Amino acid sequence: MARRNPTPGSQTSLREANRARIVASLKQHGQLTQVELAGATGLSPATVSNIVKELSASGILDTSATSRSGRRAVQVRLARKVGLVAGLHFSARRLRVAIADIGRTVVAESQVPLAPGHRHDAELDRAVLLLTDLADSLGVSLGELQAIGMGVPAPVDRRTGAVAAPWMLPGWADVDIAAAFARRTGRPVHVEAEANLGALAETRAGAARGAVTAAYLRAGHTVSAGLVLAGAVQAGHSGKAGQLGHVSVDPNGEPCACGNRGCLNTVAGGPALLRHFGPDSGMHRIGDLVLAAEAGDAASRRIVADAGRHIGRAAAALVDLLDPETIVVGGELSLAGELLLSPLRHELERSVLGGAAGAPAVVPAGFAAQAELQGAIALAVDHVDVVADTVPNPA
Repeated sequence: MARRNPTPGSQTSLREANRARIVASLKQHGQLTQVELAGATGLSPATVSNIVKELSASGILDTSATSRSGRRAVQVRLARKVGLVAGLHFSARRLRVAIADIGRTVVAESQVPLAPGHRHDAELDRAVLLLTDLADSLGVSLGELQAIGMGVPAPVDRRTGAVAAPWMLPGWADVDIAAAFARRTGRPVHVEAEANLGALAETRAGAARGAVTAAYLRAGHTVSAGLVLAGAVQAGHSGKAGQLGHVSVDPNGEPCACGNRGCLNTVAGGPALLRHFGPDSGMHRIGDLVLAAEAGDAASRRIVADAGRHIGRAAAALVDLLDPETIVVGGELSLAGELLLSPLRHELERSVLGGAAGAPAVVPAGFAAQAELQGAIALAVDHVDVVADTVPNPA
């Protein structure tokens, strides 16, 4: 259907602008009640109600009955028929793949382990197979995906699409990752550092929802941060913003892969934590350490707590620079809960300017281990053009 070109300032152009605001708000938040939509868009409840009715009749929106504080309300979300997207999260040791609708509801999901030192060519090929299997299970083809979002465990230079610090992911060096996966799938692909995607998910619909300034700390194989300023995730000039794991916490400490000594990763990254155990201890992954700590193993609990203190000390510098409202902690190590968060919080409050009174709230990720995957889905949805102005105006 040919798109109209309404006269600027006309009733038609105003209605189309209002439709676009509602669609954009639902893309950002996933689903809202009509009252919440009015607040998010600045439109009157009557205008929101009328537009929701029009877009529901056209199949662009779905509505359902819900309740808020004991009162009935109308929940609104983008309809699944608008399209599907995919999200992929390559962490250091695991690949998660999901297909979701435009409302960011996951409808199919899979995951597989990754070998240390994995390479882009083999893993992108495997990701295509996993994504194809998921699409087949839904009775759709890859060609029906509107967009694909992807997270990788290293900073990405948005200018080149390649890893900004190649030594961090050697098997992926000098590769335009989005272009390489787009060639394999025939779909638009968008790539970000995993911590940035965690920050995106948590500020959109997680533990930092609505925060204007926030930080997402990802504690896992490495430690990294996603920084949110003025409501938007900031990657920096070359994509390397938020590399908290390479803040030096001990100038005379262990050598780090980056060439410096005593970086946070050398004392709080996954490999550093697991080196405290012997080869026959059964401690091969961070999940093993978390389970042992939760089961009461004294050595495991001490190692998790020490990691929390190290991260808290490094995060204090981040707080003094950015003054975030909230710090959200995610990643595999965060699944230890207060065993990690309590010492992290204590060290942060001890080290930050102004003490405890100057420290932001430190909370676990609302999406837990799924934050980065949810962020990849949100990244894909952000690049879907939902055309709301093709709905005929009422006579």
